[in-house]
Amino acid sequence: MRKNITFRVVFIFILFVMLSCKNESTTSSEKISETKTEGTQQHPKLILTAQGVKDIRAQLGTIPIFDKSLEAVKKEVDAEIEAGIDVPIPKDYSGGYTHVVHKKNWFILQKAGLLYQILDDEKYAKYVKDMLMEYEALYKTLPLHPKTRSYARGKLFWQCLNDSNWLVYVSQAYDCIYNYLTEEERNKLETNLFRPFADHISVDSPQFYQRVHNHSTWGNSAVGMIGLVMDDEELINRALYGIKDLKLAANKKDDDGGFLNKDGKAGFLANIEEPFSPDGYYNEGPYYQRYAMYPFLVFAEALHNVKPELKIFEYKEGVLLKSINALLNLSDADGDFFPLNDGQKGMSYYTNALVTAVDVSYHFGEQDPGLLSIAKEQDKVLLDDSGLAVALGIKNGKEKPFAKKSINLSDGPEGKQGGVGILRNENLELVFKYAAQGSSHGHYDKLSYSLYENGEEVIQDYGLSRFVNIEQKGGGNYLKENKTWAKQTIAHNTVTQNETSHFTGKYDIGSLHHSDLNYFSSDNEMVQVVSAIEKNAYPGTIMLRTMAIIKDEDFEKPYMLDIMKVTSATANQYDFPFYYFGQVLQTNFEYNSPKTLKPLGSKNGYQHLYVEGSGKASKDNTKFSWFNNNKFYSLTTETTSKDEIVLARIGANDPEFNLRRDPALILRTKNSKKRTFVSVIESHGSYSPVSESAINSNSSIKSIKTILDTEDYTAIEITNVNGSAKLFITSNRNALKQKKHNITINGKNYEWSGSYYFN
Repeated sequence: MRKNITFRVVFIFILFVMLSCKNESTTSSEKISETKTEGTQQHPKLILTAQGVKDIRAQLGTIPIFDKSLEAVKKEVDAEIEAGIDVPIPKDYSGGYTHVVHKKNWFILQKAGLLYQILDDEKYAKYVKDMLMEYEALYKTLPLHPKTRSYARGKLFWQCLNDSNWLVYVSQAYDCIYNYLTEEERNKLETNLFRPFADHISVDSPQFYQRVHNHSTWGNSAVGMIGLVMDDEELINRALYGIKDLKLAANKKDDDGGFLNKDGKAGFLANIEEPFSPDGYYNEGPYYQRYAMYPFLVFAEALHNVKPELKIFEYKEGVLLKSINALLNLSDADGDFFPLNDGQKGMSYYTNALVTAVDVSYHFGEQDPGLLSIAKEQDKVLLDDSGLAVALGIKNGKEKPFAKKSINLSDGPEGKQGGVGILRNENLELVFKYAAQGSSHGHYDKLSYSLYENGEEVIQDYGLSRFVNIEQKGGGNYLKENKTWAKQTIAHNTVTQNETSHFTGKYDIGSLHHSDLNYFSSDNEMVQVVSAIEKNAYPGTIMLRTMAIIKDEDFEKPYMLDIMKVTSATANQYDFPFYYFGQVLQTNFEYNSPKTLKPLGSKNGYQHLYVEGSGKASKDNTKFSWFNNNKFYSLTTETTSKDEIVLARIGANDPEFNLRRDPALILRTKNSKKRTFVSVIESHGSYSPVSESAINSNSSIKSIKTILDTEDYTAIEITNVNGSAKLFITSNRNALKQKKHNITINGKNYEWSGSYYFN
């Protein structure tokens, strides 16, 4: 018996020694993560979670797209660690050295934090800690940024917006190394860096923070995310609901055209409630929706993980996840976002913000397999829980093509402030904007459109006048031509009356009004139509525009039909532009080219248009053909001999070459109360520079003719070169799908149900 007891004692002692040795061999990070908790949750807990770390480590080496993304991030961060830490004293605008360095630092800090958690390599935690300590030493010495252009100056950057960008990313890095730091180190960072940082972009800058605007969304998310890491309920509530103890001057205006909310609407929830329509359309347009989606989604994800009781992804009937689908549909065939409002061309869903959007939407949404196909095209995933979910979905072969179809997206918090209609047929995409003003980033361009083929602009929307983050061009910020040209109505494919922009180009007036949908129809794959009315752009003038993409067996490709019906109480001049790309091929009208280029006008955007040619329109139909990207295009528009044609080019009164030198054809009608502009644009044929052969280079349309135009109906006859005629009738009123119509035109009776007739 004693031998047995002795054996047991020895065995227990040996086992104790073995366990002690094993515990001593455990890494410091593992020991801390096992013993240190904050409340009831371990760190990390915002985007990458403690459970997510375990799941990722278990899958490493078996998930190709995740492993590839991890290797790319590791290579990038390792190079930065090797180069050393640089935290310069701020002095530059966007694109300048100090701006670029601090911007790079926020990305690297976040990525290094992720690497520490996933790879369990202490060098990444040390790098994050060392850089944060340098920022702590710097920040407490900083005054406001020396550049004074911004309406809300930051400290690290020239505007609070970029300061907020920094904190959104750095809060994630802090979350990842939270347990690596001692309590003393955390107190130092929170007392001298994070809390003052959050206070500056919020209570010190209410004109930035207390708004419904993409800027404020970044600010709200920054304050909220650092609040979640620090378990600071005051900061979290400030993020969700805005500043409640601050008396703000009613209608205090900022330099960006925005306003402090006199009705108290501010904070993250207000920024979900107000800008998004029930369909997920963001009122500032896809370019700014893309930019705002990152803070929207990462803060929402953090709230979901830390405060699941808020049910943030269910807020406003799940509009945040809906908005991702809307945003993806607001891109062309190549994935580039349509440049509505202040939008930069070429911004696509391959940007990092859309990697976040796709991954989060898949993980927290309904696991749409179409999103996996986009993630596969993006060729990278987030290094967190949602990125793992996407990587596993792709690994298991679940992806399906993301189908972009014709879609109508309403605007306004209740979906009652106009919208954007997108018509798609084969390779043709029509983007029709009949939305509200679009906040301070909106343009004065009611009922405007742009047209795409295979992702290439055929008829363009100019977008913004800005060279983003290129310091040589105005510090990378908005140029004055954004207001004098890009926002003006003449810069867009819609009607300008008396050389004056819609709402006289005034934000206060434009923000009060929106266009209204007449009807949207996409059930018929052969004929897809959107129609909307605008009653406020010019007092006493009503504009009704109906646009269709029609697939007709008598034509090589689908074509666009455009009917712009203008009715006014007074006689006016109407200018109706087409901003095309390429080389003029042929016209059926004569024009004169001036020896000296002069501007078309003196203000409202006209001062930026050179007149390169002018002439009289043809009787009945004016035809204009051009060549671009080895394809042929033709415009056929109904005219009279009294109409004028202006061949114009952007670039007048632009000594610093801030504007693109793009061409336009402008149809001008003078001294008219009523004018219905009817046009067809065809894409046809192709050219091979290899074989030097042109195929189908001529228009297939013989004529277009308005055979009825009343308050109730407009009927257009389209005749092709073979003599085959088709009739399109649109209901200008009473356009409900179930409405029955019965009319007689030139002795022939037409009956149909719905919004339009085509045969």
